[in-house]
Amino acid sequence: MPHAELETDQGNSDRENARLRALASTGILDTEPEPIFDAITRLAAQYFRADTVLLGFADESRVWIKSYWGEPVRELPRKGSIFEMVLAQGGPVVVPDLSLRPEIRERDLPLRRLNPASFASVPVCSPDRRILGMLTVFARQPRRTMTLDELRMLESLADMAAEQVELHRLRRHCRCHASRSQRPRKNPPGGWLREPELRRALDQGQFVLYYQPEIDLVTRRIAGLEALIRWVHPERGVIAPMDFIPLAEQSGLILPIGDWGLAEACAQIQRWRAEDPRHGSLRVCVNLSALQFSREGLTDHIGALLRQTGISSRQLGLEMTESSLTPDPDTASEVLGALRRLGVSLLMDDFGTGYSSLHHLHAFPFDILKIDRSFVGRMAQGDQPLQIVRTIIELARVLGMDVVAEGIETREQYALLRKLGCRLGQGFLFAPPLPAERMTELLRLPGRVLPDPAPSELPCD
Repeated sequence: MPHAELETDQGNSDRENARLRALASTGILDTEPEPIFDAITRLAAQYFRADTVLLGFADESRVWIKSYWGEPVRELPRKGSIFEMVLAQGGPVVVPDLSLRPEIRERDLPLRRLNPASFASVPVCSPDRRILGMLTVFARQPRRTMTLDELRMLESLADMAAEQVELHRLRRHCRCHASRSQRPRKNPPGGWLREPELRRALDQGQFVLYYQPEIDLVTRRIAGLEALIRWVHPERGVIAPMDFIPLAEQSGLILPIGDWGLAEACAQIQRWRAEDPRHGSLRVCVNLSALQFSREGLTDHIGALLRQTGISSRQLGLEMTESSLTPDPDTASEVLGALRRLGVSLLMDDFGTGYSSLHHLHAFPFDILKIDRSFVGRMAQGDQPLQIVRTIIELARVLGMDVVAEGIETREQYALLRKLGCRLGQGFLFAPPLPAERMTELLRLPGRVLPDPAPSELPCD
């Protein structure tokens, strides 16, 4: 064998070994199903009108399927698979008509099992761009070649999957680190994060907003969005708010971080409305911490943001938990009244988890109740949890309030909430929190309507 070919073979072997090490470090193989990965395959199926969608990761001999839509597939042989085509290409593989590519159909056993007429596949990569797996959409009919916008959407969904895989790796690393420690130490607020890091993140613009849709449960139309902050750490990747908000509140940095989140949400509303005037009816809700709510001049600050960005007050919602109102109910009532007069929507978040929720419903002028995910998650476990949700929905109806059910993750929960008359909901069953550019793609769907996750299981309206 010529020397150049030996070097090439060695280079390929080194790259594959590095790829396998990167895959092993994630701990993603042979794990349980997770709603966020199922949401990704479902969104891909709806967007591309696909018959089957597979999200899989490849080790030495197989492609293990983390999530599927349509044809149930758990594992495929790697040899001759689409993954190997993606790996050889180093990027997307699009075949709009398999009848024109007989060599693929002849060699690829998984294709014969799925019996597609066309497919498109994009890589799922590690942060250092090693190809760990693939996201593939299959259709039983030939189709036109994929447009640039469609390819970008598929790649965005694959990137979303890659972010979740990286979170798997980080959690696994933390567990391994903890197990090696002889003397466990108390985990401080922020999970070993420190105030200087948090201050640096604010100064260097490391925070971003993700957006999760609130869905009309009857029409599946995106009725609104909840803005959720994330910290994109240069070394630790995406950090969830539960891991840094306690530190932000303890240090007082929650105020400038919260101001940034409010300003960014208003600016994003303006960008969406400028792209499509029909988005002028879209409401984006922002969470307020107790410190933000209790600060002087909150109403003036929000009014100034509305004027600066030129958005309508009805496009902004403010979410508060009951605990942020209870220290001084009289002052809270005055502030809520001023915000209500400003025209913004007021939402009580995590309703049902406080000690005197019923009293506060009468005392505070909220427009919307958000049923805490803990109640939604237990609905199918017995009559008592179901009755709690039913009571909250009926109570809101009597008081002239709307209801949003949080944390919808299963088709059964979706069906039960519709049967109970709950109008709005959000959760991984429909879509996970998404960066603004990926949410923009969903907002471009016809009528802003998301796919029906369970058409055969829903009660008649």
